[in-house]
Amino acid sequence: MRQAPAAPKAASGRHDREIFALALPAFGALVAEPLFVMADSAIVGHLGTPQLAGLGIAAALLTTAVSLFVFLAYATTSAVARRVGAGDLPAAIRQGMDGIWLALLLGAAVIAVVLPAAPSLVSFFGASDTVAPYAITYLRISALGIPAMLVVLAAIGVIRGLQDTRTPLYVAIGGFTLNAALNLALVYGAGLGIAGSAWGTVIAQCAMAAAYLTVVVRGARRHGASLRPDAAGIRACAQAGVPLLVRTLSLRAILLIATAVAARLGDADIAAHQILLSLWTLLAFALDAIAIAGQAIIGRYLGAGDTEGAKAACRRMVQWGIVSGIVLGLLVIAARPVFVPLFTSDPAVEDALLPALLVAAACQPVCGIVFILDGVLMGAGDGRYLAWAMLLTLAVFAPAALLVPALGGGLTALWCAMALMMLVRMVTLQLRTRSGRWLIAGATR
Repeated sequence: MRQAPAAPKAASGRHDREIFALALPAFGALVAEPLFVMADSAIVGHLGTPQLAGLGIAAALLTTAVSLFVFLAYATTSAVARRVGAGDLPAAIRQGMDGIWLALLLGAAVIAVVLPAAPSLVSFFGASDTVAPYAITYLRISALGIPAMLVVLAAIGVIRGLQDTRTPLYVAIGGFTLNAALNLALVYGAGLGIAGSAWGTVIAQCAMAAAYLTVVVRGARRHGASLRPDAAGIRACAQAGVPLLVRTLSLRAILLIATAVAARLGDADIAAHQILLSLWTLLAFALDAIAIAGQAIIGRYLGAGDTEGAKAACRRMVQWGIVSGIVLGLLVIAARPVFVPLFTSDPAVEDALLPALLVAAACQPVCGIVFILDGVLMGAGDGRYLAWAMLLTLAVFAPAALLVPALGGGLTALWCAMALMMLVRMVTLQLRTRSGRWLIAGATR
């Protein structure tokens, strides 16, 4: 009788090992991704201010374009993990190939739009006559790598769905190293300037895509899965991705509204907002790593028909999300004296930043719950609910944020609106997970 509690403890230990075996490598891969732009910025920055400004505009456009298709990773992870749980590896890889073919089609469509529209897109950002040529050059060359970037997203989804987050970490490290070396060689060694930086990034992205495709193709041949495009499968992948695209667009709208409001508050406020947003993104990587593990684990449990295992894993991940959020919030508060001077020495920016930073720190436990439950529902393939929940969140956040300057509020008030946004997300996600309606078992949803 006294040994009865050992079962839950053993189950928690098993879940912990499973979560961290996937989450830790995922965190490394997530951190490696923004290093591409940082390396490009560091190398191009020595060419001159106009070149660096051009890179900044082009990189913002490229990041936005690629981030809209992040559903290629999320939807593929869920679908592949379900089939892994059901014990059907050939179907899992076949599902992944459908996602990769969709990525190629979308990539070709984006190139067809970006190449002729590059001058208009750069002009929309208000680039000066000095900066615009560099931005257009970088954008047009880098756009050629978009199909490879999207293939990387889809292939990452396949490999995560196969319960492997180590391979994306290794490929990300290799891609970053190759990108930095090529940028140095082409920008300075070959004297190509900003065009060399763009070509270096394109080559690195293509190399990463080739590495992922090698892994996926080997798996397909090992398990006898077809590599040919299947119209019905590609169409199903696209349909599964639409709700997640709506979710992503809503989230991007929230961030754009927040930045637009901060810009209205004054120069010091927008500068402080950008610093805080960069920190927010960094903290999100840590929490998102557990969410990525959740996508793979929940999909596998549901594919195996183990709804109780899925619920237990969800509970354990939420616990870790809360703990991680508390730790991150305390670290932000403790590191304030070190963190703030790294970004600014302007007293006005510091005055705007410090109280808003406390709001962001206090919000981290809520963020922990939100990120985890987001990953859980993605793993369950519950994209339609996520889309509606994010639209509702946008509907609540937009008026709250827009009222900040009208009521004479400052950056702290804006970040209180951001905290409200996260609370709305937490409530909608908790209502869904507690309802149990996401617990649909089987190889397909």
